Amino acid sequence: MCRAIRGERIECLVLDEDGAAQARAAIVGTEFGVHRVEFGDVWLRDTGPVTVFDSGGRCAALSFHFNGWGGKYRLDGDADVAAKVAALQGLPLRAVDLVCEGGAIESDGEGTLLTTRQCLLNDNRNPGLGEYELEALFAAELGAEKVVWLDRGLANDHTDGHVDTLARFVAPAKVLCMQAEDTSDPNREALQRVVRDLERASDARGRRFEVRRIPSPGRVVDRDGSLMPASYLNFYIANGSVVVPVYGCEYDAEAVRGIAECFPGRTVVGLSARSILTGGGAFHCITQQEVCSKTATDGENAPAYVTTTGADEDESDE
Repeated sequence: MCRAIRGERIECLVLDEDGAAQARAAIVGTEFGVHRVEFGDVWLRDTGPVTVFDSGGRCAALSFHFNGWGGKYRLDGDADVAAKVAALQGLPLRAVDLVCEGGAIESDGEGTLLTTRQCLLNDNRNPGLGEYELEALFAAELGAEKVVWLDRGLANDHTDGHVDTLARFVAPAKVLCMQAEDTSDPNREALQRVVRDLERASDARGRRFEVRRIPSPGRVVDRDGSLMPASYLNFYIANGSVVVPVYGCEYDAEAVRGIAECFPGRTVVGLSARSILTGGGAFHCITQQEVCSKTATDGENAPAYVTTTGADEDESDE
């Protein structure tokens, strides 16, 4: 994945010197740095800071409360990752009084935010808070003028329905989602509802969404036969490329082609993410972009932060 990211500097977080040595040996052909930071697991999208700008264009890092996805996985170091990464970035850190993860929100950069009720209205995150209270927080902290609520996420998703596996903005007012091609797809009903809700929605500027669809990977299981929350939408958008997770499914090539049509100015690369998926996520989940300026989102040398444990993978990658 790191070698496929183009147009950005990679900042790799490692646990120890062994991890640093493995990162240096593996990440070749791209500009990168290595930083020794304690963390519990690799899901930097959820533990890392979110970069925002104020009306004067000044940049800051936001830190949400992280409670291990509703108390499921509390690991030493994860709750402090946002502050440590912000310090590496040299950005002021602002704590937000809300339990939220980066993968739970998707922004178009123009005031529209996507999220799910299953995640952020869950009693294991923010008991007692409703849509109105959360929308007020997002307006104050993220500048969100409109929040579009989807209902629920993929089956067996321990994040309780993160939106970054359901719908992604590919441009303002243009949203990409998945549709089930097989009647046996375990997420068929949920994905149909996502499409329906997006087609009825509009953005903060009043524009109806243009909804684009790619196939769902369908039923993807681990070695024990347990269903995994596979999604082609968990891609990472770099300045020069888009790195798409694939799973050895019959719909891989069609999904990558569909995503490539949405990013004509970038190289779109499909890479096996089955080993990462055994932990519950894919490429978007293990990265967190840093935007250097309000005009540096396309073509500037903005870093992408990633994490690595240096451990052996559970399953072989293609």
